[in-house]
Parts: sequence; C-alpha cells; structure tokens
Amino acid sequence: MNISDLLHSGSKVLRLNKIKTHQLDSEIVLSNLLKKQRENLLINLKQNVAENVIFKFEKLISRRATREPLAYILKNKEFWSKDFFVNRNTLIPRPETELLCENIVRIFKNKSLYLLDIGTGSGCIILSILTEIKKARGIGIDISKRAIEVAKKNSNKFDLSGRVKFLNKDMDHIHGYKFDLIVSNPPYIKTTDLKSLSDDVKRFEPKIALDGGKDGLDVIKKVIYKSRTILKNLGLLALEIGYGQQHKVSQILKKQNFKEELFVKDYKNNVRCIIAKLNN
Repeated sequence: MNISDLLHSGSKVLRLNKIKTHQLDSEIVLSNLLKKQRENLLINLKQNVAENVIFKFEKLISRRATREPLAYILKNKEFWSKDFFVNRNTLIPRPETELLCENIVRIFKNKSLYLLDIGTGSGCIILSILTEIKKARGIGIDISKRAIEVAKKNSNKFDLSGRVKFLNKDMDHIHGYKFDLIVSNPPYIKTTDLKSLSDDVKRFEPKIALDGGKDGLDVIKKVIYKSRTILKNLGLLALEIGYGQQHKVSQILKKQNFKEELFVKDYKNNVRCIIAKLNN
C-alpha cells in the first residue's frame, strides 16, 4: 500500500466516525509514524509503506475514531514552539495559555525571577517561561503524582531540570517561600458544565484538572488566598480563568489586596488571564 492509499483509508475511517479534521488527522498520524514532515508525505504519495507501519497506523486511527485526542495518541503537543510530552495524566496545553506566558515573559524579560506554578500539569507554563528568561528559576507543584512525572520528563527533555523542581504537593503544603511570581491555570469549569464539554475533553482529559466546583471558582479562590502568604510584596499573580469569570475573580482579588495590572484577552476577545500585583 502506498502513502496516498493509506491516507485515504485513514481519512475515510475518521470521516465515517464524524471526525471533522479527518484528512488532517490522517496525515499527522502517518507523518508521525514515518518521522517525516506532512509536506514530505504529500510530495511522495506513490511511495510504498511497510507492513508494520500500516498496522500501527490503523491501530492509531481506530483510537482517534473514538475521539481520543491526537495529543494523547501521539504523546506530544506543540506549545511555545516546543514539542511537549503529554499523556492522559495531564491537560493538553492550549494556545490560549501561550498568551499568559507571552505577557509574563514581556514583564520579566532580563530580570531575575523566582516563580511557582500551581497545578503544573505537563509543566508547559513554567518550562516555557524558563526557556525565555535565563535568570529565572522555580517550582512546579501538582496534586497528581503522575502529572509531576510528565513535567519532570519535559524538564529533562528541554535541559531545564537544573532550574526547576517539580513537587507532588497541594498548595496548602507550600510554606517558607517567597516568590516574585505565581502562575496558575487552575480547574475553572463548573461541575454542572462538565457534561456539556466535547467528547474528546470530557472522556479523555483528567477531570481533576477541569472541575472547578459549583461555581467554577473553588481552586481559583484557593490560589488567590494562598498567594497572599507566599508572594513577595508587589509580587505578581498570573491566573488563567474561564469564560465570563472576570468580574467575580476581580472582586476576590480586590478583597485580598491585589491590584489588577493586566487583562489578557484570547483570540475571541474574551478576558482569559488576569495579572495582579499584591499590595500588602
């Protein structure tokens, strides 16, 4: 079987299972297996494919047909122009989160920085910041031991393990530190809204990283309260929030002596990140 026939068969299976990106997904799976750029496949459509590759391809396509995200199938996701290792123990990094990193890098560029990443998951936020800010070092924490294993794998992959520690801890157990910056992409979806998420999210991504409680603000509140005790005076808190949560989160921040410095909007013009300064 050649590349063209294999891509067509994969695309057909996915199309029949109502995967909208059937053609693209088929190409991504095969290019990953052959370790070639997609463009390279498309100019070599008549090239034959080995039997063992065909077998693996069909297996991966059948997983995608169940709506399992490609990032979990291929165990990687591009974020901040880097290929992060991911698996079902962590959320898949989203483009919106890059906006948070972008603004932090702009604020702290060329400065010395000690930061904490609460709910680090794959480590994509803290590791992206450390890549850009050479004088930065920090700690990433997560209550999931398996997520911490993923983050450590990524820190080794990007040769950053000398500047970051990953700890399997709840934020309540972080004492005796004073940080210049705390970042967090906490769970912020209301419990009742989880069931209306798309299948690829609700069936495959870790619920613990999505469920923000009754009003979606349970963990956000905890992060804000905790930050008061472990941020340096005039230190910054950078929070990713859910759609429509800006007003409520702003009220909580103000009550806890934070002054909002910046609202970061996503690609649909919704405020998705708040950066606030602690004024003790």
